[in-house]
Amino acid sequence: MRSPTFWTSSRGPNHWCARFLSPLGSLYAMATAQRLARGARSQMSVPIICIGNINAGGTGKTPTVMAITERLRDLYFDPHIVSRGHGGNLATPTEVDPSRHKAAQTGDEPLLLSAFARTWVARDRAAGARAAIDAGATAIILDDGFQNPSLAHDLTIVVVDAETGFGNGLCLPAGPLREPATVGLARADLLLTIGNKAAQDNFDTSTVPQNLNRIRASLAPLQTGMDWTDTPLIAFAGIGRPEKFFATLRKLGATLLRTEALADHQPLSTTLLNRLETEARSKGAQLVTTEKDAARLPPAYRSKVITLPVRLQFQDTTALDARLTSLSKT
Repeated sequence: MRSPTFWTSSRGPNHWCARFLSPLGSLYAMATAQRLARGARSQMSVPIICIGNINAGGTGKTPTVMAITERLRDLYFDPHIVSRGHGGNLATPTEVDPSRHKAAQTGDEPLLLSAFARTWVARDRAAGARAAIDAGATAIILDDGFQNPSLAHDLTIVVVDAETGFGNGLCLPAGPLREPATVGLARADLLLTIGNKAAQDNFDTSTVPQNLNRIRASLAPLQTGMDWTDTPLIAFAGIGRPEKFFATLRKLGATLLRTEALADHQPLSTTLLNRLETEARSKGAQLVTTEKDAARLPPAYRSKVITLPVRLQFQDTTALDARLTSLSKT
């Protein structure tokens, strides 16, 4: 399902739906706190960098993982990525192999990330980290896992969409949060806000601790040499905020005949893809989607759908580089 509008409504926690569900949100926050308090965090022999969020849904973790992977390599680490594998069905720690694994097994994000670094899916994060270390990892990037108590983190980066911030400030299902923002941010080492200048300038910092370093970044299309003004497009996306993807295409000058916003991680069924392909053919249009959605495409459709890759661009990396550099000295 897609996020309900009252999670980011201008009425905030005073929206009637939010007020009605707020007792359940309080219970959810208590359950998260109890789970974290019970955890016996395992120490690993290599640095553990957690890329997490407080919001449910997409905030930009995947491009952040890609960017941190590159920066760790610049510091002569051999980073491996460990993911829960949301949407996958593999039970034991498994290294992702795009030549034999499908999104139904690993989840879409690990398939995409495996092109950037050796990537493991594991429901037991500590077991996944140990498997990666045994395979030669000298640093572990934990994709999500901020609310998972199984591993001790050497660096924790909380990622948030600068435009939507922490929504109405309430926990699921009354709002978008997995735990109160003030509680989660108290455990963070860095706060990464992702968005354009206007979103960054308007980001509500009232819940951000004064001693927490905030770094800013935006998502920018990867320069592939493609002329996006050349062909009319039908765009579809199943990410946290599909409208961001559509807006990026429009900024590139693309003509979008129609857009189809899907739920985050929504399976790309043959029925859906056949319908989109038929519509595109009848209108002389090209189908386009995100890199993450492309990882879920059946083989028969991979040559029929183009992708728009995006990458993270940091505004100032001073605080981030200092923390990453310190990992090599521990």
